[in-house]
Amino acid sequence: MSQASRTRPSGSSTALNEAYDTALLDLDGVVYAGGHAIVHAVDSLGVARDGGMHLAYVTNNALRTPAAVAGHLTELGVPAEPADVITSAQAVARLMADQLPAGARVLVVGGEGLRVALRERGLVPVESADDEPVAVAQGYGGPDMAWGRFAEAAYAIARGVPWFASNTDLTIPSARGIAPGNGAAVEVVRIATGAEPQVAGKPLPPMHRETVLRTGAERPLVVGDRLDTDIEGAFNGGVDSLLVLTGVTDAAQLVAAGPKHRPTYVDADLRGLLTGQPEVTASGDGFVCGGWTASVRGDELVLEGDGDVLDGLRALCGAAWSYAGDGSCGLDAGKAVARLGL
Repeated sequence: MSQASRTRPSGSSTALNEAYDTALLDLDGVVYAGGHAIVHAVDSLGVARDGGMHLAYVTNNALRTPAAVAGHLTELGVPAEPADVITSAQAVARLMADQLPAGARVLVVGGEGLRVALRERGLVPVESADDEPVAVAQGYGGPDMAWGRFAEAAYAIARGVPWFASNTDLTIPSARGIAPGNGAAVEVVRIATGAEPQVAGKPLPPMHRETVLRTGAERPLVVGDRLDTDIEGAFNGGVDSLLVLTGVTDAAQLVAAGPKHRPTYVDADLRGLLTGQPEVTASGDGFVCGGWTASVRGDELVLEGDGDVLDGLRALCGAAWSYAGDGSCGLDAGKAVARLGL
């Protein structure tokens, strides 16, 4: 089934870690949140890796270097090398290096991960708009980013230099909940300047290009928690995806997803890598998965049956996505989703 025509989650008779050679894993909300491993992540990734699946960690968070991320993963019990980590900082640095001369001075509004990535591409990070930068690079700088950094970016952009952003995720998961992400900071600079940045991170092509160049994956599976970055990025790259419900996306948002935000598979957490996926089949006026049947009655989604709640969610997706076609589903799914407790 093509990406554009997906009207239900796909099934797989083979465990996903056997059907795909490489898992392109998002980090925040998938492997960890707020520095702590998400439940079942460490064990599931260990089994997938021991079974021969290549694990690559693809993150829009530009704050930390690949070495720091790999070190953190290893501490959590997920052995990783810097080469296993692909960041939006690396993607935006390559994008900038393709447009700027070697040795160009770049005003950095972000963390060490962005500075290291720029240096690797032969660019020179500077801290002030008075340092004669020829471009601005903005990436997530952590919760303590000083407001004055946004002012430096605005001063430089107002002088006409190009502006690049690692990513535009509005939020980022943390141990305490959902916090503002780099996209929120980008909006601050956008409002102040009226300018538009070139963006590298998921779901845009520069990030997919960076990932393919660095992993060499032949049968990749994108694994993420966000519809607007991970799943849309997989859609744009023409590859399959697994949505896990451990991050920012909830069941109601998944049911209402438009075509580019519909994952190939959906599961509760990373244990979904180690199993097949049940089929969602059309039956009469409804869609069946496991012991559940979902259908559209008037302007409402109706769910009947019993069994694994994820099967119920998959059935609801089948009914809603089929009804919506190439649009977004405007049906009332509240009662049906509430019945699942998701």
